[in-house]
Amino acid sequence: MTFNDNASVGANRARRRGAGAGIAVGGIGGIGAIAVLLLSLFTGGDFTSLLGGGGAPIAGGSGGGQTEIAQCETGADANARDDCRLAAASLNLDQYWGSVVDDYRAPQLIIVDGSTPTQCGTASNQTGPFYCPPEESVYVDPTFFALLREQFGATAGPLAQLYVLAHEYGHHIQNITGTMTRNPNNGTGAGSNGVRTELQADCFAGAWIADMTAQVDQNGVPFMQEPTPQQLQDALGAAASVGDDHIQRESGGFVNPESWTHGSSEQRQRWFAAGYQGGVRVCDTFAVPGGSL
Repeated sequence: MTFNDNASVGANRARRRGAGAGIAVGGIGGIGAIAVLLLSLFTGGDFTSLLGGGGAPIAGGSGGGQTEIAQCETGADANARDDCRLAAASLNLDQYWGSVVDDYRAPQLIIVDGSTPTQCGTASNQTGPFYCPPEESVYVDPTFFALLREQFGATAGPLAQLYVLAHEYGHHIQNITGTMTRNPNNGTGAGSNGVRTELQADCFAGAWIADMTAQVDQNGVPFMQEPTPQQLQDALGAAASVGDDHIQRESGGFVNPESWTHGSSEQRQRWFAAGYQGGVRVCDTFAVPGGSL
């Protein structure tokens, strides 16, 4: 359990959108495919081409009808279903960041059902969770969590899922505060802006998880319970599984820091832990020398 059963979460603004397609698992197999799925799931990148699919960016609006997340009213609902858990967590995240960031504006959380076009490319159960800056929207297909649990035995427990969502919210914070503009993409490498951006989002996720029990519903009931040691280990395990070095090894290659875009497993865990222990004030990864990241 992650949420208090009696917490009210029906006021969430999350919406469901997509074609309603099933999980695309045909032809997926081998350690390389697993690494691609993990990379897509936790880093928010579109790696469809590595699985033999499409995924070209689509100009214009996001398209498609949107509906509310049905039967997502209480913390008990959030504990029972991945889609409701994500929707409910968005309430907590918005409340937290609203207390931290001046003039905060909430992103739109879209629960993807199959696939849907966006201004940043196709959101689907192949591309995994991502943040789309021009739309200020977070896209998540919850079937990814079930796929990893059931097909690959990967860690995708409740807090690991919320780490993923909080990481994408971290990118929203970077967008609306101008961090992305001040630190544009400057290529790959262990000290690149891309790595610093991802590590900061991990740090932001840790800061929120440390404070998530302080956020309450309209009746004063805390949304969340204190995370258990095992849940924290699950979140740290999720961070480690998407380190560039780990993915390179799992894909059968060699570790090449010059190609890194997200940081090593150790870095991702360490920056998550830094945020958890010290809050957002310790999350300025852009002020740290490359050798100290």
